[in-house]
Amino acid sequence: MTRTTREAQLLQTFARLADTLVDDYDVVELLQSLVDACRDLLDTTAAGILIADQNGDLEVIVSTSEASRLVEVMQLAAEAGPCIECYRTGAHISLPSIVDAPADWRQFRDSALAQGFASVEAIPLRLRDATIGTLNLLGAESGRPSEENLIAARAFADVATIGILHERSIRESELLTEQLQLALRSRVIIEQAKGVVSHTNGVPVDAAFDLIRAYARSHQLRLSDVAARLVSRELHLPQDSQ
Repeated sequence: MTRTTREAQLLQTFARLADTLVDDYDVVELLQSLVDACRDLLDTTAAGILIADQNGDLEVIVSTSEASRLVEVMQLAAEAGPCIECYRTGAHISLPSIVDAPADWRQFRDSALAQGFASVEAIPLRLRDATIGTLNLLGAESGRPSEENLIAARAFADVATIGILHERSIRESELLTEQLQLALRSRVIIEQAKGVVSHTNGVPVDAAFDLIRAYARSHQLRLSDVAARLVSRELHLPQDSQ
């Protein structure tokens, strides 16, 4: 692949990923496309992404081969290796020769070598001071990637971070919207229930609300549920709300 062709493909890949982020997207499909691009364009044998769950434990989300997935699963099981170190420190961890891995990474080293890998780069998925996962590049030959490839890999890691956080923000935003809509609907029903109780019990609206709330508390029911039953005439409150 010529330099011009490679640069054109990189630009096309980033453009495609950017277009994906604008539209409704599947975050796993986005990340899979990203690691495939790392394998095809960055002179690396395999690539994978690990992200942290709600407990801060790393999990494999995508990988380009079962071999790379196996290595990552093994290092997760051992809780020691370049990807774990990268996530914990938020720093790029480079291991040009897996043979030279520290002694406490022995399980990772043996598994990686058995799968035919000789080098690894672990790049943090980081937003400011928060690290949410790692992008991992595994090579069949020892040595450090070129500076150009590392720059591209860091850019891919940034795209992955944006994709994951954007997807999370959408879900959180949708949940918040649903909660707000539910709260608004509940408030409307409560106002209607206040009118019903005020009319049927011959009390002011403020006193009607006190009756509704007292009944809900004494029967350990949700205020909105009691209000809905009052509006539908399934429930009638006595004056003391007991």
